[in-house]
Amino acid sequence: MPTNSWHVERPWRGLMVATALPLREDLSVDYDAYAEHVHWLIANGCDGVVPNGSLGEYQTLTPEERARVVRTAVEAIGDGARVMPGVAAYGSAEARRWAEQAAEAGCGSVLLLPPNAYRADEAAVRAHYAEVARAGLPVVAYNNPVDTKIDLVPALLAQLHGEGSVVAVKEFTGDVRRAYEIAELAPALDLLIGADDVLLELAIAGAVGWIAGYPNAFPATCSELYRSAVAGDLETALPLYRALHPLLRWDSRTEFVQAIKASMDIVGRHGGPTRPPRSPLTGRAEAAVLAATEKAIADGHH
Repeated sequence: MPTNSWHVERPWRGLMVATALPLREDLSVDYDAYAEHVHWLIANGCDGVVPNGSLGEYQTLTPEERARVVRTAVEAIGDGARVMPGVAAYGSAEARRWAEQAAEAGCGSVLLLPPNAYRADEAAVRAHYAEVARAGLPVVAYNNPVDTKIDLVPALLAQLHGEGSVVAVKEFTGDVRRAYEIAELAPALDLLIGADDVLLELAIAGAVGWIAGYPNAFPATCSELYRSAVAGDLETALPLYRALHPLLRWDSRTEFVQAIKASMDIVGRHGGPTRPPRSPLTGRAEAAVLAATEKAIADGHH
């Protein structure tokens, strides 16, 4: 069941799983399988879910599919506060509409990339976040300059937080040094781990949440890893982190969706196919994911 690390007032904290989306062989969305998956994640120690992120292949969904995924997650958990949908869109107005849809569905927060079709300057980024914040839900910024070409540096994050546009940041750069600068410039801004393979480093640096990919395949072990890491229990966390790191580092690679879905299939969950342009793993990559997943299973992780 959900643990007491989950915060009613700050529902973006804790272990929030960026959910993979089960597709049938014809690439239609299997909403029943998705509902079961969300329920299983919560039952295995995760605090909430983040639908319609990149791992959930939101870019390939129709508006109808995208809205139904959010409603399905809320219904599956029975507590919309534990759902943080991704609301990224090409335009600020569309992103705000997705935030309004999330509010109507009863969600507790939303995850928002900077403008991802336009290399916006600082003023445009601030206007973008302010517009989406007007929907009324707490906004978690998502800093992924690799994909968006816009870097939410600590000084800009402090400005966004000071303006009331964001409550937290999902930090994906892998630059652990930023954690300390963010804490200095905006001590009330919540730092969330955004890449699985810097989990321990950011937890030690004061992160209060993890927007996570690999719990889709290993929720119980990832929950134990996260909770021991944020508690400073390195005796428990470090061996787990070392054991899982060959898998966790896939979260920062281009093929992370295929890798995580492949691991789900191997552990007996329904990962299934991905929509084009993502194609299945082959060759060396497929073999590496298979070997790392089977080793994790053999080592007793689940």
